[in-house]
Amino acid sequence: MASTHLCHQISRPPQGRSVCFRRLTTAKPSGISLPPPKYVGNNRSLAVRTQTHLKWALRLSLVDQSPPTSTIDMKQLVNFLYDDLPHLFDDQGIDRTAYDDQVKFRDPITKHDSIGGYLFNIGLLKNLFRPHFQLHWVKQTGPYEITTRWTMVMSFILLPWKPELVFTGTSIMGVNPATGKFCSHLDFWDSIQKNDYFSLEGLLDVIKQLRIYKTPDLETPKYQILKRTADYEVRKYSPFIVVETDGDKLSGSTGFNDVAGYIFGKNSTMEKIPMTTPVFTQAFDADKSKVSIQIVLPLEKEMSSLPDPNQEAISLRKVEGGIAAVSKFSGKPMDDIVQEKEKALRSNLIRDGLKPKMGCLLARYNDPGRTWSSIMRNEVLIWLEEFSLD
Repeated sequence: MASTHLCHQISRPPQGRSVCFRRLTTAKPSGISLPPPKYVGNNRSLAVRTQTHLKWALRLSLVDQSPPTSTIDMKQLVNFLYDDLPHLFDDQGIDRTAYDDQVKFRDPITKHDSIGGYLFNIGLLKNLFRPHFQLHWVKQTGPYEITTRWTMVMSFILLPWKPELVFTGTSIMGVNPATGKFCSHLDFWDSIQKNDYFSLEGLLDVIKQLRIYKTPDLETPKYQILKRTADYEVRKYSPFIVVETDGDKLSGSTGFNDVAGYIFGKNSTMEKIPMTTPVFTQAFDADKSKVSIQIVLPLEKEMSSLPDPNQEAISLRKVEGGIAAVSKFSGKPMDDIVQEKEKALRSNLIRDGLKPKMGCLLARYNDPGRTWSSIMRNEVLIWLEEFSLD
């Protein structure tokens, strides 16, 4: 995503300065986490607090947080960003008048030192990647500093397979107390440790997302990506309905023909239901002794309107959705590989202070008879007890 930071020489703010840009509103996007805590006291940068090794960020990203008292309304600027940033990549665009001419912008692989470079970077991303930007929250983290949390999902349209690139993180935006405008913008990606420019780790993170995963052009369960780390994604799934029956193991196919038969018309009304992806197999306990195989039904379907299964062993169930951690991998999902992926994912979640629930799911997106194993898309999912975007 676009990123930058800091105005170097900041002058004493004039008295009576107020903030008035093109769009101001108190409307905030709906989110999944608790509201972020309000700024209290002489707080430094959220990113610098949590990444104290980034001396470069400390030097570059922070406006002087202890100048003489200013009349800048920081709460109004927070509300302004809630309204303005969702337009980052749409036709309306952000309000250019809210930024100093010499705004400093940095992310791990990009830097600009003017509003022209800043807007050029936004335009380049818009034209080459078709980004979808989601703003999670905005909060004041210093007297003249505001931090935002976001998700950006992009497709690199110049490559024939149009790979999906996902970035999540925080942006620290410095406010010039002399003008009331944003003078710096620095991005931190959740997926890397070294966020200072130029980050080789950041470049490699981009490159590895360019690989080919074959995802069929079929309906899938709806989810939002809340966070992407080096090891997994955290997603919020909307509710969905599955038709399921007993399976034998996570990587097995026992029972698939029965649930597939239901959507192909072997039901009480002989209704044919469109195929979706992925096919889930779910283990409900730690020993994986109880396994079901599931096909997700189209999102417009309601439990009350679905035909009954013809077989007693087949059932319909509504999955309430929730927060899941997901690890993606290619290749044929053999049982030992799936077990290893699940073990590694669970270990990483515990390491990061999250609380994984018992059991797991294997999501298989491809027809194994028609897809090269090297481009197969497989995922291991573990539901989480709780999650907050802090």
